[in-house]
Amino acid sequence: MTHFTPIPEDSENPVSAEEQPMTSPANLEAEAEITAPAPVLSELLEPPEEALTAPRTKPFAKEESILEIPASPWLVVAKNRRVNRDWEALMLRVPENTRRCYQDLCTAPMTRKPKRVFPLKGKLYKGAWEYEVTGSDRVFYVPDEDKRKVLVYYAGTHPKSAPVPP
Repeated sequence: MTHFTPIPEDSENPVSAEEQPMTSPANLEAEAEITAPAPVLSELLEPPEEALTAPRTKPFAKEESILEIPASPWLVVAKNRRVNRDWEALMLRVPENTRRCYQDLCTAPMTRKPKRVFPLKGKLYKGAWEYEVTGSDRVFYVPDEDKRKVLVYYAGTHPKSAPVPP
């Protein structure tokens, strides 16, 4: 068994400068790429945010399973728990429409669909989009192209005036 004796910080380095391996900036970058772990979902979420609940589908059997959605290039998050609860209530009311909405938010949140998906107008709503789930239900969200993240900040019945994005 080998024991390691720690060297105090104030003592001189026992390895000479000639014996130390040379590390170039290119080597450091290569090591960083190899050792850097992929970001975890929890690292992409900022504190009150939480991942938006994925829609469920009922297969022919009586079991419920989560809808199989291909690996999405966009991360879809709810602004907070209240928004996620409202989204879950919307999923219970209109499961097919929310499933379609979730798929669109995961794959192409900035693709316009006439009278269904469109950006909001005005300085106050800059960057915000509206998704018409049904005639009386809406999802308001802000897509971030740099982070490939969609922040849903409202899900529910159509409000009289559009909610202001965070």
